[in-house]
Amino acid sequence: MSAADAVAALATPTRERGSDRPLRVVEEPSRRRRPKLIYGVVALAGALTIGTAQMALSILTTQSSYELSTLTQEARQLIWQKQILHDDVAGLSSPQYLAANASALGMVIEESPSYLRLSDGALLGAGQAALGASTVDAIGRATVPNALITDTPLVTAPDATIEGAPVETAVVGADGGVTNTPPPITDGLPTPSTH
Repeated sequence: MSAADAVAALATPTRERGSDRPLRVVEEPSRRRRPKLIYGVVALAGALTIGTAQMALSILTTQSSYELSTLTQEARQLIWQKQILHDDVAGLSSPQYLAANASALGMVIEESPSYLRLSDGALLGAGQAALGASTVDAIGRATVPNALITDTPLVTAPDATIEGAPVETAVVGADGGVTNTPPPITDGLPTPSTH
């Protein structure tokens, strides 16, 4: 191709060169429609519903954890009360407490006990009633003390304990009368002096 042919090709209109693509009018771009209001309302309502549900579930979870904490504390206190009652029953069924109550009822320990043989119904031993007082100390003043029953009243004498009758201290009241109540604490709780 010579230079003259190239200049001629450039001078020819493009319609002849690209006649396979016809020209057409460009359409006016369509206006963008506004979104409908109902879609916005549904989206907003959905977001509020989700937020409300999440908040309600959070409140219920928090409330449940408080209830669980309260029930755990109540169960712990019931376990402590059960242990206290178990210790009370252990103290009341102890040999020292039973012996103290038997002694308060006037029962004595026989020095030579009698036995009943079940095979033939024979009585082995002296077979006599115990007389007077026994040489065995039923309350157990020489034995190891039982701390569970120290302040427990005896069945026959509600004012007495295994340690004996309580000693009441008389306090002279402001009116000059004798009262059995301790003086009021004005300076707080008393504390022992330690070294």
